[in-house]
Amino acid sequence: MTRAEVLKNAGIAAGLAGVYFVAGKLGLQLAYVHASATAVWPCTGIAIAALLVYGYRVWPGILVGAFLVNATTVGTLGTSAIAALGDTLEAVAACYLVTRFARGKEAFERASDIFKFTLLAGLAATAISATTGVTTLAAAGFANWAAYGSIWLTWWLGDAVGAVMVTPLLLLWKENSRLNWNRRQWVEAGSLAVGLNAISWILFGGFFHGELKNYPLEYLCIPFLIWVGFRFGQREAATALCVLAGIACWGTMHRYGPFARDSQNASLLLMQAFMGIIAITTLALAAEVSEHKRAEDRVRSLAVSDPLTGLANYRQLIEALETEIKRSGRTERHFVVLLLDLDGLKNINDAHGHLVGSRGLCRLADMLRLYSREMDTAARYGGDEFVVILPETELEAARLVAQRISRRLAEDGEEPKISVSIGMAVYPEDGETIHEILGAADRDLYREKRLPKKRFVLPS
Repeated sequence: MTRAEVLKNAGIAAGLAGVYFVAGKLGLQLAYVHASATAVWPCTGIAIAALLVYGYRVWPGILVGAFLVNATTVGTLGTSAIAALGDTLEAVAACYLVTRFARGKEAFERASDIFKFTLLAGLAATAISATTGVTTLAAAGFANWAAYGSIWLTWWLGDAVGAVMVTPLLLLWKENSRLNWNRRQWVEAGSLAVGLNAISWILFGGFFHGELKNYPLEYLCIPFLIWVGFRFGQREAATALCVLAGIACWGTMHRYGPFARDSQNASLLLMQAFMGIIAITTLALAAEVSEHKRAEDRVRSLAVSDPLTGLANYRQLIEALETEIKRSGRTERHFVVLLLDLDGLKNINDAHGHLVGSRGLCRLADMLRLYSREMDTAARYGGDEFVVILPETELEAARLVAQRISRRLAEDGEEPKISVSIGMAVYPEDGETIHEILGAADRDLYREKRLPKKRFVLPS
């Protein structure tokens, strides 16, 4: 690596260590069963997300951050180093397993991968840190062997829920931090935020009488999580879950809400178990809905586009022509239809193979996209023929477009060289129906094919 890359990695690792230390000390403010074991531990999620985004090279940041957290809590430098090593191995193992079996950074795009992430990173890998840390503290006399089970469960559950809730929040916002919402979506998001915050504070803000604490009131938040899963996506769902978790944690600490028990640690364990389950369910629902929407978009795209070139297909071409004929009838402005035919496609297929021939069609399609305005429609008419509809365009302007396409195609630098024949028709002079306008362009195309290739070649 270059010196700049080394410094960059060192900076990322240092930043990671600082974030890990601060988050760790905040989490340990809720350590009730043992000074080093807390049911709220966001550091695991931070560490896994960092490794998935930046790679294994930033592991020293996790090691240093975990060592500083443990060294400033309880134990010796030796026990702190071993516990920090367990925290680091936990994150590295989770990153490896998720990358190997759950598509790495893309683990939250599909419901099946979310369940794999939960099993591998949330349940399995987190046992490394809990087992290493609690065993080390007990062996060194800093923890009671009789309390080993409760300390281990608290440590493990804090790490597991931290992985399930914090990792998707960081990864999803890192991959897409822009909010491309329209006005209606902003209004809906605002309504959702107000509703979720309101019900969260009602549930965990001490508004219910103590006799109602044993009722399953926590499920009143589920409709809002279903709402965000159906209407928005995984990123917004992860954000809503963390907002709910923050309010629930505050309320439970103050003995409010349905999870409040005589033991503070038992209260937090119940709250975290609920949040972990509801997080997996909500993220899986959001991923399933998003995947369904992507499938619908693909089907819709295939219905109106050519699968090889990506241009509009014949059906979309006819609809566009009908629209332009109606528009021209209202505005009395002409439009021009270009009909293009790739010369010698059969010879290219015979000499170079059909893959090269298909590439030739795509090369022509790329030229059409390049020289088409946003208001134009470029479509594959069939076989080696393409159509471009140029609204509100005069004949000379259309001729210039044809010349540019012809010359650019001849000079694109790819082999074999290809050329195109182009016919033109103007609406309504050359025809007043779709059949007439396409027929006129077709006749002009074959007149051009019989002429030397000079009509649409610009002078050098």
